[in-house]
Amino acid sequence: VAYILGEKIAGTNAGAIAGLLGGTVSVVALLIIFDPTQNNCVYPPLCATRPSYELFMLTFVLTLTTALLAFTWNKWRTWLVYPFLLGWQFLLQRLDMRRWRQETQRGSLLRYHAAFWAEFQHWRLYGLDEYVVWVSEHYPAEGEAARAYLNTSPQRWAAVAAQIELDARYLEHLSNTVEGIGRAHRELSDTAELQGPASNLLRAFRRHSQDIEAALNQATPYHRRLALRGVEDRLDNLVRELTRSDEPYAARFYSIALRWHTAVGEHRQLLAATSHVQQEIDNPYIFGVPLNEAQEIFVGRRDISTRIEQLVLDPRRPPLLLYGQRRMGKTSLLRSLGRLLPSPILPLFVDGEGLAVASSYADFLLNMAWQMRQSASLQGLTLPEPDSALLETSPFTAFVQWLDAVENSLKATDYQMVLLTLDEFEAVDTVLDRGRFEAEDVMRMLRHLIQHRPFFKLLLAGSHTLREFQQWASYLINVQTIKVDYLAMDEAKQLITQPTKGFALAYEPAAVARVLGLTRGHPHLVQLLCYVIVSLKNEQALEKRWLVGVADVDTAVEEALEIGSFFFADIEQNQADEMGLAILRHIAQQGEYGTVDLLSLQAQFGGADGLALEPALAQALDHLLQRDLLEVTEDAYRFQVEMIRRWFA
Repeated sequence: VAYILGEKIAGTNAGAIAGLLGGTVSVVALLIIFDPTQNNCVYPPLCATRPSYELFMLTFVLTLTTALLAFTWNKWRTWLVYPFLLGWQFLLQRLDMRRWRQETQRGSLLRYHAAFWAEFQHWRLYGLDEYVVWVSEHYPAEGEAARAYLNTSPQRWAAVAAQIELDARYLEHLSNTVEGIGRAHRELSDTAELQGPASNLLRAFRRHSQDIEAALNQATPYHRRLALRGVEDRLDNLVRELTRSDEPYAARFYSIALRWHTAVGEHRQLLAATSHVQQEIDNPYIFGVPLNEAQEIFVGRRDISTRIEQLVLDPRRPPLLLYGQRRMGKTSLLRSLGRLLPSPILPLFVDGEGLAVASSYADFLLNMAWQMRQSASLQGLTLPEPDSALLETSPFTAFVQWLDAVENSLKATDYQMVLLTLDEFEAVDTVLDRGRFEAEDVMRMLRHLIQHRPFFKLLLAGSHTLREFQQWASYLINVQTIKVDYLAMDEAKQLITQPTKGFALAYEPAAVARVLGLTRGHPHLVQLLCYVIVSLKNEQALEKRWLVGVADVDTAVEEALEIGSFFFADIEQNQADEMGLAILRHIAQQGEYGTVDLLSLQAQFGGADGLALEPALAQALDHLLQRDLLEVTEDAYRFQVEMIRRWFA
């Protein structure tokens, strides 16, 4: 009684002490004999006889034993009751299965399991995970509640093991069709919350499922096959890794990975066979997203990469700015520098828009380091990890130390230089303007990188020049600007007629000239227009399908303007003010290759005397020229690109 009361009030140790004292007093009281006939029995305390030595020793041993049992109760009861708890589990599970077969159940008996009331039991109750899996499949709501409870209990291992097995069965169930595999990531459990031996494997399957869904959503059969081929290769690598792995769940997930690999390969072959039977022209063109170095369709830019190489090797170490219109191919070029530059130069790509979401210096620099490591990983290199703890307390010091480690690591592998490419640097400037960081701190770090670290070279890329960003211009002195312009005519012709090896579609010379005339070699517009041309040709009869004429190009223009509306809308919304838009629309009305001289523009947009708004007009024209929307020819203004003119017409 004393132990129970003490444990309830103050815990196990207090209960043990209370039980010890209470038990000792009780035993002593039982051993003392009251004898009023004794000679010295003058008052009651003197009437008691002392216990014999043997009884005293027995009392001492019993008291000591009681104390040991009380203080070690939590330990010995764990193994004492373990067999009974396993037997209780076996009985509950068999009763549940019998009730299920007899269809008399109104709920599972799992709630009576010892895991929900015997929390003192820290030993694994083997078989509990299998029981939870069975309940989860037959009573989903109860199974989910049980896993949630067990995840915070001493039997957490069972919740993790059960969830992993449920995920494995779910992946197996969907592995019969590639469409099902593409949906798998939507229902897969949040493995970030279940850290266990299969977490990395489940994350890998989730990524592959997302990649398959993205591949199936590609616009053309060619791009679907191309994307699925990449997923198939990555799944093949996963199968190989699982074959060699001795991880606990490697064998369990090996068969799933193999079935996924087989399903993706069969679907890709089915797409290829269907395309062959229908004699469909592969459509390799990509627009709206940057190309990467693995995509064959990237062409040209050898002159720009040569210029970058010359400036990077310049002993004066000037910072570089890659400047050009939106969708001119700057990001695609940056991602392809790995195969365009000499092998001792390692380009590391950093997306400025990714840095713009940072909320602190530590977050900013950790994001930059992560992107640099990811870029190196795509090129088969593993860079050291930054010290995230030091980044929180001393971000710039930690980043400098990490750069030291990166430099030492790369020098050991015979790299002579890192070209750090910061794409969309304007996004970083926007964050600095909002005051989230002190601009001077970030600028000093970049200037330190340029001036005191010859192993690292900096290349900024964006659609603006540094003169439009004063704080960048004042810190980054002697910036060398490289303009990314339209494709050269031979490069544009290659993109039109031979975007990939064995491209089946042929063009009449006049049709090639028509595409060039409409796009001026703008890489995004060439890809857009040619994409529509191939799509339209695939809808034609076989006897007309394989040769593109001028009429085919003209037919494709209107659909290209509609499909690519986001590109033209960006010009309309972000690259011209109200005056600029009015000028563009006015010139667009003049027809193909139409021009308007300055006097006509002054008369159209001036005041009563035709001259009142001349400064505003001049400023608007200068901006449109700078944005490469207009050009001057024989003292008159016209659109640089015919397709852009048609959008504003």
